[in-house]
Amino acid sequence: MVRFQRQPPGTAITRTSTLLGMFVTVLAAVAIVDGMDTRAGALAALGGALLLLGGHRANHGLGGPVDRMLTELFDRAWDACILAPIVWESFGTNPGVAAGALVALCASFLSSYVRARGAALGYSMEESHVTRGLRYALVSAGLLFGWLAWTVWAAAFVSVLAAAVRTGQVAREERA
Repeated sequence: MVRFQRQPPGTAITRTSTLLGMFVTVLAAVAIVDGMDTRAGALAALGGALLLLGGHRANHGLGGPVDRMLTELFDRAWDACILAPIVWESFGTNPGVAAGALVALCASFLSSYVRARGAALGYSMEESHVTRGLRYALVSAGLLFGWLAWTVWAAAFVSVLAAAVRTGQVAREERA
C-alpha cells in the first residue's frame, strides 16, 4: 500500500508560482537571444517576481523541503537563463556588458555554493530575498531600459558582496 504524505498548506500556490516564474524566465531568455531586450526585461522581471513569491512562501512554511530546494535551484536557473544570453549576445558588440554579466553569473553561483556548503556543515546560513530581488531588478531594468552597461556590474557587485558576506559567516561559525 502506498501512503502519500499530506503536503503543507499552500504548497500548490507555492509550486505554481515557482514553476510559472521559471517558465516566464525561459521566455525572457528566448527574447534576449531574439534581440527583444525590452520584452525580455519585462519577462525577466515577471519571472523574478514569481520566483521571489514562491521562495518567500516556501521559506515561511507555505511549502515543503522540495519547494525550498526548487527555490534555490530556480534562482540559479534564472541567473543562467538571463545572464548567459546577455553574455552571448553582447560578447562581440559590447565586451564590458558581457564581462559584467559573466562576473555576475559566476559570483551568484559562488555565493549559492558557499551558502549551501555552510548549511550542509550545519551552520545557520540565511537566504536573503533582498539580495535575490535586487539582482533580479537590476538586470531586468537594464534590459527594459537599455542600462545593461552599468546594471550588470551592479548585479555583479551585489553577488560578490553576498559571496563575501556568506564566506565571512562560515568563517565565524567555524571559529565558534
